[in-house]
Amino acid sequence: MSRSSCPSPASRRQFLALSGGVAAATALSLAGCSAPGGGTSTVDAADSSAGSKSLTKIGLDYPFTQLPLYATLVKLSTAVAKKHNVSLLTTSDASSADTQATDLTTWVTQKMPAVVSFPMVFEATEAIAKRALDSGLIWVTYGGSLQHQSADIQFSFLEGGTLLGEAAAKWANETLGGKGKVAFLTDSTIELGRERSKGMIDAFTRNAPGVDVVAQEQAIDPDSGLSKSRAVLAKHSDLNLILGVTDAAAYGGFKALQQAGRKSTDARTFVGGQDGAAPSLLAIKQGTFYRASAALAPKDIADAVVEVPLAVAAGKAHPSVQVPITLVGHGDIARIDDLLAQNS
Repeated sequence: MSRSSCPSPASRRQFLALSGGVAAATALSLAGCSAPGGGTSTVDAADSSAGSKSLTKIGLDYPFTQLPLYATLVKLSTAVAKKHNVSLLTTSDASSADTQATDLTTWVTQKMPAVVSFPMVFEATEAIAKRALDSGLIWVTYGGSLQHQSADIQFSFLEGGTLLGEAAAKWANETLGGKGKVAFLTDSTIELGRERSKGMIDAFTRNAPGVDVVAQEQAIDPDSGLSKSRAVLAKHSDLNLILGVTDAAAYGGFKALQQAGRKSTDARTFVGGQDGAAPSLLAIKQGTFYRASAALAPKDIADAVVEVPLAVAAGKAHPSVQVPITLVGHGDIARIDDLLAQNS
């Protein structure tokens, strides 16, 4: 796996996954998930020092504990861990970068054998990750890469954005004759956001060059998606498309359009996001103008959370993974139902 440079100092927030996630997603098939071609862990010494040690405990540090995905991820990851005779422990960061740093430092001091962490501030987490590796512990970065790590779990960032951008462009060409207005809800603070945003914008503008880009706004959660979309609609009431770097942000745009009087089944409106968040999936299933999501599966994320550190502990050469992503739309009811069931 090629390594992107560390996020800019402006980094402060991580994706509300997987919005969907996480996201997310936000933000993951590991049951059938294999390491990407050429994938290597960043710190080879850490992998070799882990050797083939027996791993009986994994710490999952997912900071956005207020999201529905958090409970789902913990439940599913705990079940996967149990199958491997591994105990799963969690932090309770409550979306606080300071609390996250304290919790991670405590784990390193206590010598938690393996840590899977979704850093809120990548730069601040580097020093903690280095201390973990220096102590002979396993460190897996979730949602991006650190310089000091044993492996990482990434979510096909660029591919997800590209899938969404291509689908939206195809719709714009077929429905709007290649004309209209689009607004992008993006993220520039972290690798995940930058790559998703780039894939989405590049794919759309390349395939639908006649559609005017009227806004590119930073938004990753429903509140910012709602407020930024309202502001765009105040200037462009005839806006046709809102594409989001997360489903959470895009869903805020969806609500803004509805609040502006747009009928939920308007034929000349397209909203799409990334992660496969339950509210967005439901809106797609109901046939609204929320038309697409580049979706990740909670079960796949859970598999990755457990199986990647186990792969490091076993001394596997390429433990890092790119988790697959699938575009779902109005015709994908069976897949949507499966994803919704995983989120329940």
